[in-house]
Amino acid sequence: MGGLIQLSNFPKLIPYVEMFRNGLIITIMLSLCTVVLGAVLGVVLALMRLSDLRPFRALGLDKYGHLRGEGFLTALSKFNPLNFLATTYVEILRSTPVIVQIAVIYYGIFGIIELPTFSLFGITKFHRFFPGVVALGMNSAAYLCEIIRSGIQSIDGGQTEAARSLGLSQTQTMRFVVLPQAIRNILPAIANEFVVIIKESAVTYTIGVQDIMAIVQSVKGATYLIMEPLLVATAMYFCLCFPTSKIIAYFERRMSRGSKR
Repeated sequence: MGGLIQLSNFPKLIPYVEMFRNGLIITIMLSLCTVVLGAVLGVVLALMRLSDLRPFRALGLDKYGHLRGEGFLTALSKFNPLNFLATTYVEILRSTPVIVQIAVIYYGIFGIIELPTFSLFGITKFHRFFPGVVALGMNSAAYLCEIIRSGIQSIDGGQTEAARSLGLSQTQTMRFVVLPQAIRNILPAIANEFVVIIKESAVTYTIGVQDIMAIVQSVKGATYLIMEPLLVATAMYFCLCFPTSKIIAYFERRMSRGSKR
């Protein structure tokens, strides 16, 4: 086993081409499932952070209906449970390493919940794949939440008022007026997050998901080669991330044309 790169070693990897192909399939499926889960959760968290639900609002008023001064009841009247839960979630997930989150979810949560053990595509086990998706999706949602929230808040409030004056409901205003503009503004940040998901999926090999990095470990153990399998994995990740970023950049340019006069 050595760290030097030798061209004569690459032919030794040919018998493992099928394994690398399977690892690529799992990495793509893992990333796609994570993107869907992260996006849905991110939108929900962003709306929770933007909500104005204050169940104890009445405690901020005295018996004459006037606002109280500073005090415990005033602070309690401003308490928003949805915002508090979403903020706590975001801060915890953004302040801890993703590999720790994967370990906690896999060994802690899904160590108690028993999942089916069938194989996906005959490559990897569902009871390992699913916790990986959940962990990565939850981590991605914490970042997407802030991206989506900032995008929504960047839209001029006058547009919301104009939409409401035209008879649109709050849901219709968000769907047809605010979100289309917000998505255009935050598309570069979302694209970057999707590329990050593909790269961060590599840590799921630590719980037995047979992705690209898991195949690298298997090949390394069988051939006693280090750098050559890693270079193959590097090329595969590049072939996934680079085209993805370029495709999203293309759509970003297409969407930006509509906003130019």
